[in-house]
This record gives sequence, structure tokens and C-alpha cells, in this order.
Amino acid sequence: MPEQVPTDGQDLVVVANRLPVDVSVGEDGQTTWTRSPGGLVTALAPVMAQADGAWVGWGGSPGLELEPFDVDGTRLVPVMLTSDEVERYYEGFSNDSLWPLYHDVIAPPTFHRQWWDAYQRVNRRFAQAAASQAAYGATVWVHDYQLQLVPAFLRELRPDLRIGYFHHIPFPPLEIFAQLPWRRQVVEGLLGADLVGFQRGGDASNFVRVVRRFTDLTTRGQVVTIGEGTDAQRHVRAAAFPISIDSTAFDTLARTPAVQQRAMEIRKELGDPEVLLLGVDRLDYTKGIRHRIKAYGELLEDGRLSPTTTTLVQVASPSRENVGAYQQLRDEVELLVGRINGDYGQVGHAPVQYLHQSFPMEEMAALYLAADVMLVTALRDGMNLVAKEYVAARSDDRGALVLSEFTGAADELQGAILVNPHDIAGTKDAITYAAHLDPRESRKRMRRLRRRVLSHDVRAWSEQFLAVLAAVPRSGE
Repeated sequence: MPEQVPTDGQDLVVVANRLPVDVSVGEDGQTTWTRSPGGLVTALAPVMAQADGAWVGWGGSPGLELEPFDVDGTRLVPVMLTSDEVERYYEGFSNDSLWPLYHDVIAPPTFHRQWWDAYQRVNRRFAQAAASQAAYGATVWVHDYQLQLVPAFLRELRPDLRIGYFHHIPFPPLEIFAQLPWRRQVVEGLLGADLVGFQRGGDASNFVRVVRRFTDLTTRGQVVTIGEGTDAQRHVRAAAFPISIDSTAFDTLARTPAVQQRAMEIRKELGDPEVLLLGVDRLDYTKGIRHRIKAYGELLEDGRLSPTTTTLVQVASPSRENVGAYQQLRDEVELLVGRINGDYGQVGHAPVQYLHQSFPMEEMAALYLAADVMLVTALRDGMNLVAKEYVAARSDDRGALVLSEFTGAADELQGAILVNPHDIAGTKDAITYAAHLDPRESRKRMRRLRRRVLSHDVRAWSEQFLAVLAAVPRSGE
């Protein structure tokens, strides 16, 4: 029996950078929480509601130390991060080193040894918190690039556990990953898991190739063998598990009279344009927002779209505002928007409606219903759940999805109009085609898209991952 096994431990423990709630302490010392937004929280909420498990993560406030507490049947286990660790582990190594590196170096990554030291320290703390919550032989599911060392640290502490890891963002080719000064340590960290999941088959192949290059382990297809020929031999499987959304719930929301009424109001407030284009993104340089707005501006300049009868609504929710690259991106996007509106706007009408804010799901569903064309032009994206939300909202079988081929969603969403967002001329052609799509073809494409999104929802994703994890042989099996 391993040490530190709790007598009242949970059979399923999720480990993620953030808790599914934001926790704060008021002046009266009372702890309050609000449910936090984000794709991972949305994806795992139905799973955790059924599992009666534990969720280990940071509460969102630096320096806040709290005991575990229960919310909606899930044990929440806060991990304390100091403000210095937030700066070095999260804003530094995770978002200024790993994020740009893993997204094809769209922006140059920065490497600092102090950031790496903080990353190791915080990952070990997360592993210790998970070990303290897991019952003997439990399943622990670790999530995303901020916690790539947790699987190995956790296996040291609790070799009895079955450990899964899911990588939500792209995993880069060997030639790019090789730039990371601590590449071997990261690979070894991930190999602490029994199952390493990715969004796309190409990501899983990239990982196996990296394992072959930086370790002397045996690989057969997608399986890595550790401790071959010994009593401690075990296998690590790498595979694709494309994530999804709670599509039935989103479909139901979009069918409500209030959302449908709001969709009509949005079009009216925008002056009832003949063509309403929509972009919904975090304000991030990977999302291709500048490329999209540039293409749209050129379409107005060319006369292929009319500035009086066409409107682009661009929702860019705030993101990582303390990171310099994001501040620069916001300035560039707002300059582009201002230039287009200055050149083509009229009194009472702006060709681009730019919204640097976040909206509740009801408003997002109404926007999806109001839009004729959804523009998802990411330069690199693990999946892109916005594309799936748009499809789930369109129970009217109308609308068109222009989708970057560099998203994980492009592998699944047959019926989308695929684009290379770096090709501005090709993007312009795709937007024009989508804006004038024949209604019969639009219905045919949307029905095909909806069949996929509604049948492969987040519950199917999590059940598939956990079923494969349960089947992976462990030491001595």
C-alpha cells in the first residue's frame, strides 16, 4: 500500500490549472465563489456531476490558502499559488514559453530558467494535492500544458494510480519542440501517464516522434514501453480524442423563445444587414483575428461585399492582458477596425462591430443564430469549440461555417468551408462564397455538421477517454 493514501479518497480526480470556480475572500473573511468560464470547465462539468469526484486546481487569487470544499457534489481542492508563481509559472513559462512554442512559433517563445524552476515547483505541488485526494487505485485525469510534469511526479508519489493526461492545445512537430531547453524533462513528465490524449492524430504522432528522438524507449505504433523486460514494465498509449461540447444543452438553449427573439433583435440593432458575419475568439494571436479583418476590409475595398449591407461582428474576449504580446495584438486589431470603419462607415452604420468583452452563453447563442456566416480563421488551434457551438445553435439548418484547416475541428466538421488563413486571397474567396451560399447547399452542409456535433458530444469524449484509460495495461498486468 503506497504512503499517504487517504481513507476517504475519491475514485476520480481531475487536475487542471484552474478550479471550475473563482474563489475570493471578502473583507468579512467569508469565502465566496463564482463559476468560472472556459472550455475545460464547460467540457468537464457534466462528467464531474456524475462522478462525485474531486477537482484539484488554483482558485484564481494569488496567496489564497483554503481547505477543500464541496460544490454541486464535487470536492474542490484549491492549490495555493503566490503572486510570484503566477507570474513565473503561469504568465511566464506556460504562456510566454510553452504557448507560443506549441502554436508553431506564431510569436517567438521566451525561455527563462527561473520560469522553469517555478513550473517544476508548482507542478509538484499539484501532484501532491492530487495524491492526497485519490483513493487507492483511483483514476486521475490531468489536463493541459500547464501541468505536463504532474503525471511523472504523481506516479512517484502514488504508483497505484491509473493516470491519464489530456493535451488541449496543439503538440508541435519535433523540429519545433526541440527548441525547448527542458524538452527531455517535459517528455518524461508526460510519460508518467498511462494514456496521453491529444486533439488530433497528428499531435499524437508528433509526441511519439519526440519520444523516439529524446529517449531510448521502445515505441510500437502509438504505444511506448517503459521498463521493457522488467517486473515494472508498463505501457503508455498516445492517441487522439477530439474534445467536444455539451451540444444537446447548447441546441436546447438556442431553441428557447428568449434566445430566438434576441437573435432577431441583434439583426435589427445592426440595421438588418443582408449579410451578417461573426467572429468569436479570445483575443489571442493564434486566432487569426487580424487576417480575418484584413480579408474583410479588402472585400469591402474590392466591392465584393457592400459596406452598407454587410456587417462583421467581432467578439474578442479579454485574455492574458498582462502579457505584452496580447497588449500589442489588441492595439493592432483596434487600429484595423478603426481604419475600416473610418473608410467605409456611415452615420448610423459601422461595417465592423468590435466588442472587446465577454458575454453569457444566452447572448452567444443569439449571436450564433443571428449570423449568416461564422468565421473561424485560427492560425493554429487544438480544437476550437466555438465552431462546434455555432453548429449546435443552428437548429434551423441555416448559416455557413468558414473554418481554418489548422484547427482540430477541421478534421471532424465535414461540411465546413475550409480555408488557409495565411492565404488572404483564398480567405476572401471563401467568405464571399459563404456569404452567397445557395440555401439548399447551406442546409445540406449544416445538417452534415450537426449530425457530427450532436452525436459526438462532450460526454462521448470523456467516456471514450476514460474507457481507453481503464483498458491500458499497467505494471504487472
